[in-house]
Amino acid sequence: MALLKIIPYNTTIDFVKLRVVSFSISILIVLATLFSLSTKGINYGIDFLGGYILEVRFHEKPDVAQLREKMNALHMGEVSLQSFGDGSDILIRFERKDETEESQSKAIAKVKEALGPNVDYRRIETVGPKVGSDLVHNSLKAVGFALMAMLAYIALRFEWQFAVCAIVALIHDCIAILGLFTLFGFEFKETAIIAILITAGYSINDTIVIFDRIRENIRKFRKMPLPELINKSINETLSRTILTASTTLLAVMALYFMGGNVISEFSLPILIGILIGSFSSICLASPLLLYLNIKRNDGKKEGGSEHQQEQVSKNIG
Repeated sequence: MALLKIIPYNTTIDFVKLRVVSFSISILIVLATLFSLSTKGINYGIDFLGGYILEVRFHEKPDVAQLREKMNALHMGEVSLQSFGDGSDILIRFERKDETEESQSKAIAKVKEALGPNVDYRRIETVGPKVGSDLVHNSLKAVGFALMAMLAYIALRFEWQFAVCAIVALIHDCIAILGLFTLFGFEFKETAIIAILITAGYSINDTIVIFDRIRENIRKFRKMPLPELINKSINETLSRTILTASTTLLAVMALYFMGGNVISEFSLPILIGILIGSFSSICLASPLLLYLNIKRNDGKKEGGSEHQQEQVSKNIG
C-alpha cells in the first residue's frame, strides 16, 4: 500500500491557513455564475425548449457522423441523432424555431428532403415547451432531493455541523458546473443534469473520506487544536484523494478526446466537476468546520498517548 502513496504521510500543507484564498476563489465562482445567469441566461437544448422528434429507418445502415453533418448543414439549430436497434434505426431530434403550424411543416419537410427517399418514417412527434418546462422542474427536484438525502445521511453518520459543511460544498459544486454552461454558452440538456449529479456524488465521496479521518482524529487527539487537527486529517487523506481523482480523470479524458462529439460534450462537465469536487472537499468543506461548534470531549485519551495513537493511525493509513 505504501507504494501507492504519491504524497508522503507526514505532509504538512497548511490548508486551513490558505482558507481565505480558497474561500475567495469559491465566492468568485458563485458570483460569476450568478452574474452570467442574470445577463446571459442558460442556453437550453431541445430537451428543455421543445422541438421535433423523428424516428426513421434506413434501408441500409447509415453513416451517423455523415448524417449529422448533413443535418447541421440545414442550419436548424441543435440537431441530435441517436442510433438504436441494429443501427439502421435513427432517432432525430431538432429544436423548434417557430410556433406556427406552417413553419413546423416546412421544418419537417426540409429534414425529409435532406434524408432522401430511401427512408421509412416510423414516428414524427412535436415536443412542446410545456414538456421542457416540466423537465426543468423535475430536474431541479431531482438535484434538490439528492442534496437533502445526502444531508440526512451525513447528519446521521456524523454530526449536523459536518452535514452543513458538506451541503455548502455540494451547492458550490452544482453552481460551479452550472456556471460552466452559462459562462461558455454550452447547451444545457438532460446530460447536464446527469453531470451535476455525478459531480455531487463524486464530491461527497471525497468529503466523507476526509470527514471520517477528522472524526477519528478528534477521538484520538482530544487536546490538539482544531485547525491543526483538520490540517492533519486532510494531509493524511491527500494521497488517496489525488490517486482517486487522477485515475478518474484519466478515464474521463479518454472519453473526452476519443469519444466523439456527443460523448465529449457529456464528459467535459464531468471532467471539470472532478476537479471542482476535489477542490471543495479539501479547501472548502473541511476548513468550514472551524466556524461551527464541533463537540470535543477533552480529557485523558483511551488506548495510549497521542504519539502512540498517531503511530497506529500511520500504520493503518
